[in-house]
Amino acid sequence: MDFHLSTGALLMVFLCHMTSALEVPLDPKVLEGLPQPPTITLQSPKDYIFDPRENIVIHCEAKGKPHPSFSWTRNGTHFDVEKDSKVLMKPGSGTLVIDISGEKAEAYEGTYQCTAHNDHGTAVSNNIVIRQSRSPLWSKERIEAITVQMGVSLVLQCRPPAGLPPPVIFWMDNNFQRLPLDKRVSQALNGDLYFSNVLSEDTRNDYICYARFPHTQTIQQKQPISVTVLEMDTMNETVASLYNITKFSANPAGDYRPGFMTPLGATSTEMVLRGETLELECIAEGLPTPEMSWQKDGGELPTSRVSFLNYKKTLKISDVSEADAGDYTCTATNRLGTVDHVIKVTVKAAPFWIGAPRNLILAPNETGILTCKVNGDPKPDIRWFINGVPFENAPEDLTRKVDNDTVILSNVQSGSSAVYQCNASNEFGYLIANAFVSVLAEPPRVLTPPNQVYQVITNSPALLDCATFGSPIPTITWFKDSQISIKSGDPYVIHENGTLEINVAQSQNSGKYTCIATNNLGIKENHVFLEVKEPTRILKQPEYKVVQRGMSAIFECKVKHDPSLIPTMTWLKNNGELPDDERFEVDTDSLTIKDVTDEDEGTYTCIMNTSLDQDSASAMLTVVEKPDPPTDLELTDQTERSVQLTWIPGDENNSPTQKFLIQYEDLLHQPNVWVNMTEVPGTSTTAHLDLSPYVYYSFRVLAKNQVGYSQPSQASRQYRTNPAAPDDNPSDVQGEGTEPGNLVISWRKLTGLQSNGPGLEYKVQWRQKDVAQEWSSRTVANVSQVVVSGTPIFVPYEIKVQSLNDYGNGPEAEVVIGYSGEDLPLSAPDGVLVMVHNSTLAEVHWEPVSSHSVRGKLKGYKVYYRRERGLHEAEEEADQESQDQVLTFSGNLTKGRLPDLQPYSLYNLFIRVLNSKGEGPPSPDKQFETPEGVPGPPSFLQVNPSLDSFTLEWGPPLNNNGRLIGYTLRYQPVNTTIETGPVKIMDFPVNETTVTLDNLNSSVLYKFDLNAKTVKGAGPSITKEASTAMETTPTAEVGKGPTDPTTPITQSPPLHKAPSVGPVFGTVNTSVSEEGAVISWEYFGHHKNIYVEYMVENSKEDWKKESVNGSHSHVLKGLKPGTSYRVRVVARDPTGPTLHSTNEEVVTVPAVPSRHVDIATQGWFIGLMCAIALLILVLLIVCFIKRNKGGKYPVKEKEEAHQDPEIQPMKEDDGTFGEYSDTEDHKPLKGSRTPSNGTVRRDESDDSLVDYGEGGDGQFNEDGSFIGQYSGKKEKDTHEGNESSEAPSPVNAMNSFV
Repeated sequence: MDFHLSTGALLMVFLCHMTSALEVPLDPKVLEGLPQPPTITLQSPKDYIFDPRENIVIHCEAKGKPHPSFSWTRNGTHFDVEKDSKVLMKPGSGTLVIDISGEKAEAYEGTYQCTAHNDHGTAVSNNIVIRQSRSPLWSKERIEAITVQMGVSLVLQCRPPAGLPPPVIFWMDNNFQRLPLDKRVSQALNGDLYFSNVLSEDTRNDYICYARFPHTQTIQQKQPISVTVLEMDTMNETVASLYNITKFSANPAGDYRPGFMTPLGATSTEMVLRGETLELECIAEGLPTPEMSWQKDGGELPTSRVSFLNYKKTLKISDVSEADAGDYTCTATNRLGTVDHVIKVTVKAAPFWIGAPRNLILAPNETGILTCKVNGDPKPDIRWFINGVPFENAPEDLTRKVDNDTVILSNVQSGSSAVYQCNASNEFGYLIANAFVSVLAEPPRVLTPPNQVYQVITNSPALLDCATFGSPIPTITWFKDSQISIKSGDPYVIHENGTLEINVAQSQNSGKYTCIATNNLGIKENHVFLEVKEPTRILKQPEYKVVQRGMSAIFECKVKHDPSLIPTMTWLKNNGELPDDERFEVDTDSLTIKDVTDEDEGTYTCIMNTSLDQDSASAMLTVVEKPDPPTDLELTDQTERSVQLTWIPGDENNSPTQKFLIQYEDLLHQPNVWVNMTEVPGTSTTAHLDLSPYVYYSFRVLAKNQVGYSQPSQASRQYRTNPAAPDDNPSDVQGEGTEPGNLVISWRKLTGLQSNGPGLEYKVQWRQKDVAQEWSSRTVANVSQVVVSGTPIFVPYEIKVQSLNDYGNGPEAEVVIGYSGEDLPLSAPDGVLVMVHNSTLAEVHWEPVSSHSVRGKLKGYKVYYRRERGLHEAEEEADQESQDQVLTFSGNLTKGRLPDLQPYSLYNLFIRVLNSKGEGPPSPDKQFETPEGVPGPPSFLQVNPSLDSFTLEWGPPLNNNGRLIGYTLRYQPVNTTIETGPVKIMDFPVNETTVTLDNLNSSVLYKFDLNAKTVKGAGPSITKEASTAMETTPTAEVGKGPTDPTTPITQSPPLHKAPSVGPVFGTVNTSVSEEGAVISWEYFGHHKNIYVEYMVENSKEDWKKESVNGSHSHVLKGLKPGTSYRVRVVARDPTGPTLHSTNEEVVTVPAVPSRHVDIATQGWFIGLMCAIALLILVLLIVCFIKRNKGGKYPVKEKEEAHQDPEIQPMKEDDGTFGEYSDTEDHKPLKGSRTPSNGTVRRDESDDSLVDYGEGGDGQFNEDGSFIGQYSGKKEKDTHEGNESSEAPSPVNAMNSFV
């Protein structure tokens, strides 16, 4: 390789290989097994000032593999530690401990440097300058007393001795009390004490400057300084010299403009190093004492790093940067003027790191670089060292090249490991950094623990670590669920360090992730798991509560969280813990505070925490209470009829006062009774009260807020008003007669408060209206009515009632009109006329009576009417129980309508006049007739069904409402979905009340509507539903015994609705799909309980069933491959045990292909089975022949052994079994019972042939013997489920044995 390439070319080569540079792993387990050059881990600071009373300890610690050895240089030459008995190097460490007791400490001052070395390189420490701390004494000097004129400025110099490090300065008096500092008196940065102007209280003889040296913790003090301040109105220089005045002012008693005491002049300069603290100081003189301010020219002060000290006389900027350079202006101001001083600040910089070189691990033949990025002002010089030796003095090596701040390493080889040092320096300091380059060949290692589980919340980022180590640097590949390769891109990001980031994790991102690290030396994989959890969310937040004191407050906090995370609910009050009080009850989703007090007010926060996230919500609690009662009631502005009431409101208790209620007590008329007087708004504290005469008042006030009324205030002092004539007359004055010939005058009495004085009476006056006569009068007391007798009947009277007392009469009373007593009316209405509108409505008219005959207030007319009889009835059939109906027509009406009349009837009617006293005489009777109407519904409808017909019977309407002319019948079939078929209509004459409907479909539901007719039309109908019966064979109902196949079995339905006897099944289809056996069927019944039943063919197991209500197809799943099944569809009648079934179908499920040989397909097996079947067939034929000859068989023997009459039905005459016959009118067997629904019921005994046989499938032979052995176990023989009851045949006999 040509090493004379340009710098740009070399950098380009590096960029092509920079990914090969490997960072040093931090995992100590990895480091233990790797060779590593030395690395300095601990060293003393560059400037080390030691206390001569203690040992010198210079730290130097390093690590490496193998562990490094240490050596030291002092002042640039080798420092032989072993030759100096006072110097000890700690074992396994480079730290020096120098014992300077009894020795001169100065002998060990100097510049030290530590070196750490092992087989792979050498690392060096900083140059550590060791200096002894010093605290010199104050030099002796003569301190003269100072006399100064009041108002002038003064500086007391400290000038402490130079120490190492510099001392801390402060001023105290002889009693070791610090002198007070303020904006007039201040201590400068150099320790001098400045007075902007002196006052008489500044006179003292113990101004002492102290210097404290930090390392030795010693304090030195200067000789005390005496200061005397003179107060003079006038003084010249001659007089001043006599008094040794050191400071003289031309205007000693007057104020003067500010001037700077330090720094002097208009400008000054200040240099500060980058990163240090800048302190600028301006102290001014002046009277009054000036105020100080600062600003930076052309910029703003850095607010976050600026502070003002010493009453703004010092500006302090921490962590100075180059941007802080510039001109700073300090300004001193008093009322006489302003003065400025500009400080020019420059910022220099000791070397500082931009990027220190970093340790590298390279594989053989790889390329890498070390960079030493530094800056400073002035620009630092950079020198490179290798293993502590200057680069130019090191052996030549073509694989490394220095280019200013960069070392380029090319094609490195094993054994070329080394430690490189970068030294950057300028006039203000230096930097040294060690960086080793270790050449290694290592297979990949995964540092992330295996099978680590990461849990994140949905929509948050997920970071899956894959920390690896290897040389060359391993390539990282990620897989999800060991199959899906993950590439960088949405939603995944694979970082350079191998970490897989999922920007927004979702539930589908959960799973197993595998990272594979690969280099040319091997491969390593690691598995981690990601679980994406649902976020924690507060669904119902606590709400703001306003609670009355003593009540309970409940804050709800309902939370949703991932069920796999354990939540923890925490409640806070005002961001702190809840009070330790049993009144606070925390439940799973609520906080209850019982018996709330004022101290419970605040903000309550519920925090739901899980191990991954949290959610919180807050609400405030405000405790309210009824307001406290008002206090300090006071009466002012007192007059005869008014007073002013004032009060002081009580505490509102967190609920604003809405209003004040003023109450009074009348101690004279109603003691101990408080009456509401008036209300005023809650913002008022006064009320103007209008008063009544002759009352002894006491007042009290109640406050009202949202919670309620407060307790009443204390009563005010008593206030009495003087008597006066009444202000009001009685109210509600009325005049009304209670009987003929009288007039009752009544009123509402005045209250004691309204009486206005003693001796309350009422003057009652009356006279007949519109008649020339004087007022009659009567004066009464303590009553509320007067009865006037001898009045005409129902005439108007003028009435008035006036109040009076001992102090005069009340106001003139108003006139009220009243009427004397009423009497019954004298006459009845004339001209009564009835107009009939239709069969149920008529209208009656009459002439009004004269007003004088009413003899009272007309209230209306009462019409009495009653139904005498129907027009189709004879007079002797008149309804004797019919009662009068009454309609009242209010007011002076002359007509009215009579609704709800009965058609085709005779009515009688009369009318009476009505007043307040009662009814007058009746008018003459008036009769009228109503025309015909439509009839009512038939009185009943009875439907009697049979197999294919119905017989209907009905009765005439209870109310014909006219002359009946016939009936109309409508009927139609109805299916289970309430859909109807075509309607058929039949008309019948009035004398026919029964009909038979033939040729109907069996097992079909029909709807019947029947109504009656008159000439006016058809009336409402009566409706019934019923079903025809279904033909039932003897074997259709399993286990019920034989029946005649030609005899239909019918069932009588209930009157309101008759359910069908049996369903009608149509075609049944079967097929086989991938899901299972598919069964479909046609069904015409209306039953609700439909099932598909199936069982393995030729097995004796019970039927299995699956409900298929409302469907016409079903898939049987989970059937065993290679097996045949018997399948049927069954309907069960919900009103009884009746069972309806389709024919059985055989469905064969295809077998799964198998490599095994099926024995059933082998020829020898088939031949053997055929031989056995033939032998069984011969035996069966022989047995059947013998049985027909009357032979006795085991079944017959058992029948003879069990002589149980309930098991064996007997003939009525000879006790033998009943003979089966198909020639006796299709009747059932003697001794058996056949109900109307076609099912064979058991006798009263529960022990029957059904119990012993297989559901009633047994058959009787011609000689009456029972075929097949019966047993106590009930099993169904599915072969016989669909057989008819025909005579036995050889085939049937054989079936009975199978």
